Amino acid sequence: GVLQGQKTPPASEDGVKGGWQTAICFAVGAALSAGAGWGGMKIATAANVKTMEAAKTSLNPALQVAFSGGAVMGFTVVASGLLGVTLLFLIFSLTKSGADKVENFERYMQQAVRFLAGFGFGASSIALFARVAGGIYTKAADVGADLVGKVESDIPEDDPRNPATIADNVGDNVGDVAGMGADLFESFVGSIIASAALAENARELALPFWIAGFGILAAVIGFFVVRTKDNATQAQLLHSLHFGTYVASFLVVGLSALAVWILFYEGGDYSDNVRDFAIQSDLFQSGLDCSDVPETCSTENRGWKLFGCVIIGLFAGSLIGGATEYFTSYAYQPTKSITNAGSMGGAATVVIQGLGVGMFSVVPPVIIICTTVIACFSLAGVYGVSIAAVGMLSTLGVTLATDAYGPIADNAGGIAEMTPDCDDEVRDRTDALDALGNTTAATGKGFAIGSAVLTALAFMSAYSEKVNVDKPVGSLTISLDLTDPLILSGVMIGAMLPYLFGALTMLSVRKAAGSIIVEVQRQFREIKGLLQGEPGVECDSNACISLCTTASVQEMVLPGVLAILSPIAVGLLIGGKCLGGLLGGAIASGFVLAVTMSNAGGAWDNSKKYIENESSYGGKGSETHKACVVGDTIGDPFKDTSGPALNILIKLMSILSLTLAPIFRDDWETWWMGLIVIGVMVLICGTAYYFFWIRKQKTA
Repeated sequence: GVLQGQKTPPASEDGVKGGWQTAICFAVGAALSAGAGWGGMKIATAANVKTMEAAKTSLNPALQVAFSGGAVMGFTVVASGLLGVTLLFLIFSLTKSGADKVENFERYMQQAVRFLAGFGFGASSIALFARVAGGIYTKAADVGADLVGKVESDIPEDDPRNPATIADNVGDNVGDVAGMGADLFESFVGSIIASAALAENARELALPFWIAGFGILAAVIGFFVVRTKDNATQAQLLHSLHFGTYVASFLVVGLSALAVWILFYEGGDYSDNVRDFAIQSDLFQSGLDCSDVPETCSTENRGWKLFGCVIIGLFAGSLIGGATEYFTSYAYQPTKSITNAGSMGGAATVVIQGLGVGMFSVVPPVIIICTTVIACFSLAGVYGVSIAAVGMLSTLGVTLATDAYGPIADNAGGIAEMTPDCDDEVRDRTDALDALGNTTAATGKGFAIGSAVLTALAFMSAYSEKVNVDKPVGSLTISLDLTDPLILSGVMIGAMLPYLFGALTMLSVRKAAGSIIVEVQRQFREIKGLLQGEPGVECDSNACISLCTTASVQEMVLPGVLAILSPIAVGLLIGGKCLGGLLGGAIASGFVLAVTMSNAGGAWDNSKKYIENESSYGGKGSETHKACVVGDTIGDPFKDTSGPALNILIKLMSILSLTLAPIFRDDWETWWMGLIVIGVMVLICGTAYYFFWIRKQKTA
């Protein structure tokens, strides 16, 4: 409606406002993202029990079942994402009437890419719901179950006597399967859309679609090579999953070279013989086209330079995953140092050491991403950066499978714990898979953060081209001069937003977990024989599930409004340049904060697992173990709610800004519209705060 309501759309868009086209793309993107999450959860729920049953035989069948369940999520995400983007692109370009001349058809393709920003925005909206609401759900149940069950009542994890156990298991599917799937669905389609928006010619526009398609084929092959032997060590299990990813990455290298050869090779060489979109658009404005002056329309053939960017993106993804694994796996010193700190000073030193590890873990990913951006920009400009994101996400089918496998293995262990006649050997096998899942989940989060940053940077670059602001003479993009006080103010506002967003999600988990703690304590107190485990006495799990569901939906209102309306308010109140600064500040701040929170939480979690699985420092029940349980409880919302949700924040603000770029003007031109948006934001936030925070506290 905002786009369709423009009085005069930008001249560069041929008079096409794009409102209803963008709305259709938004609806399709949201539907496909939600459908992929629902399908993944459906299969993951069925795979939980099957994994536990397979573990009765040996370790390899259990790994195969859990990994297959995760692969459904992975391949559903990439297949539905690529299919949706391609079909919408086809509908809005190839079926356009009058596309008889090459110039017309290429212009329609550029229009179609502009509409596809709505597809990315729809996917982002569902990702916001799945990641934030799902993260609040799962961690409220997890924290409540741990504090009352393990800490207060000294009963095992996933004990059927604990009313929050079922809610915790449900939350694993909601947050870690659907949430991660929606997050990476958004990154996957976003990288394709951003690359297409930044393409300088038709071949560059087609390249991300080809790489993504070949990547799905490579991921399918990588899936079939994952297997292990019984009684495998953690290192051997991890190698089994890594091997599938390595095979897929190797195949993507060859298939990407094939795509470049097919798209860019013509007439026996790789000469500069491709029509330039920008020159073509300028000629069209003056009533000419490239067929009138063909010698002025050719652009540089960057085929093999772009192939280099794909390789750099793949390599960067592997390096970020490796760095995340180093800082979060108990096979390495950083996580062991947290356990050791707990043996000397208790819970306080566990928290201090974990925060230090999380902050230090920021260094490698930042260096890797900066190196990737600089190298790819040197090869092929901002388009090279966006195509590196496509390369990083090209093996997403198998990469997401290794991540979604984790909650399936975790819940299989929980079901084994709740099954009275289940042998200890089965629980040992599921524990081994669960411990591996913790590492793959942490690696997956690092991969998601890295890909989110590259995708957001590509969106920001596309925004700087599409925004309806006067640009410097001879430049296609706006100038973001940090000496400009308005742009610098935008950077500072953007740097603040991830901290505000993270604070709201952390407080929401604390608040929701508090209600779960009260309910579990009530049931232990009022249901006679429940805590003692008397036969025939059952807890009321539905009460905890209902509390988590209600809390997760209510608590996402404030951060959701903040994420959606903040960039609109700044862009309309101050101007498009200030909004560009806001996006830059949010990407930088959100990146380092997300890495810190995700890795600190993962390290705290595995410092506890190190004691439980290796029987170190006195094993379960020791003072060191109790100290690490405190760290794990603090780390739960760090790694599963606030940290991953920051991915959504930076991508959502970037794709929203790109979608609405035509409505933003020069400094202060639309200040009155900005004041209206701020008023709406204050009204919604104030209402939500009163009803979901103040009023609930009074009635509690």
